[in-house]
Amino acid sequence: MQNKFFNLPHNHEVISDAWLLPDGIDEMLPDEAQRLEILRAKLLETFANWGYQLVVPPFIDFLDSLLTGSGHNLDSQTFKLTDQISGKMLGVRADMTPQVARIDAHNLKHDHPTRLCYVGTILHTRGDALEKSRSPMQIGAELYGHAGKESDLEVIRLMLEMLAMSGVLNVHLDLGHVGIYRALAEEAALTRAQESKLFDVLQRKARPELKELLESYNLPNDLKIALLKLPELNGDKTVLAKARELFKSENTQKALDDLDAISTALARYFPSLSISFDLAELRGYHYHTGIVFAAFVPSIGKEIARGGRYDNIGAIFGRERPATGFSADLKVLTALNKQNGIEQPERELIFAPYVDDVNLCETIRDCRAQNRAVVQQLPNQIGGAIELNCTAVLVKNLNDVWVVESILK
Repeated sequence: MQNKFFNLPHNHEVISDAWLLPDGIDEMLPDEAQRLEILRAKLLETFANWGYQLVVPPFIDFLDSLLTGSGHNLDSQTFKLTDQISGKMLGVRADMTPQVARIDAHNLKHDHPTRLCYVGTILHTRGDALEKSRSPMQIGAELYGHAGKESDLEVIRLMLEMLAMSGVLNVHLDLGHVGIYRALAEEAALTRAQESKLFDVLQRKARPELKELLESYNLPNDLKIALLKLPELNGDKTVLAKARELFKSENTQKALDDLDAISTALARYFPSLSISFDLAELRGYHYHTGIVFAAFVPSIGKEIARGGRYDNIGAIFGRERPATGFSADLKVLTALNKQNGIEQPERELIFAPYVDDVNLCETIRDCRAQNRAVVQQLPNQIGGAIELNCTAVLVKNLNDVWVVESILK
């Protein structure tokens, strides 16, 4: 007969692979979970000190809400299911940004700039080529209601502060601006199909294919040259000067001015920060509207934090507000924190014997109220204070009072 609570097989047969997890889904054991929780609390406190308020969006949401704005790029990454109550399609969030935008646009409805932060697990149908995890713990911050480069600078500085608080070393910052390609595509008067093809080739930085494609387009020669040179415009700040010679429109010059101003300010705030530019970086092109940025470290072959400006995301929720922000995977930051040898403070753990004593219970309660961890022995248990990694033990002193004594290791 099957166990009605645990649904065990007949004869309690052990399933040999019942402990396995789905590909890309992981779990954290106590030490790692504690390290992550300590870092989570530290980073949220940092965000709060910058005026960013914590919000907690739902893990499951209506699909239309999840796939608005930036979410459209995540359609194939979103697990979908039918709501048995409403009959509508639901999705498990693959990115929290659209949900936070809804909170700003529909729930808060402020006219002044709004600063929000968040942390929570997201779920992807597939992991990417470098990071196999399908369940990142996304942490990030968003600033709504300001369209200037000053708010872009603020969120980049906050992202760098987050990485510093995480103990991440040797950070390299990559800056771009999708407005440059948007302006060139608009100037070229490309059809939707032409722009899509050109975008794909630029994303892959396939230069021979790019040259062939541009030759097939009926464009002015100077515009062809500008688009052909776009993938080459990556490197140090001299890239901006080269771009100014190539791109003459007002919109491209404004984008270059913003990149120049932001990088100059960052160099002043972070003199040792390595900064590069990639004007052909079109990551998130379909929803980003301005500055884009990403942080890298030598030990990982992909960005560890990324963000940018996305001014149109709140339109579907009734308020189209300018917005800029960033996000990262807290699990990755925790791993880097450990990799760089950042030691977490060892918490005191007190062992209390199993004794039917009201005074002992009161002492244990007082210790826990003082945020001191106490584990009490159970009758006939295997192992004692040493086996449980306790650092102290409750004992009665000569005055018959329960006191904490350290364990010498």
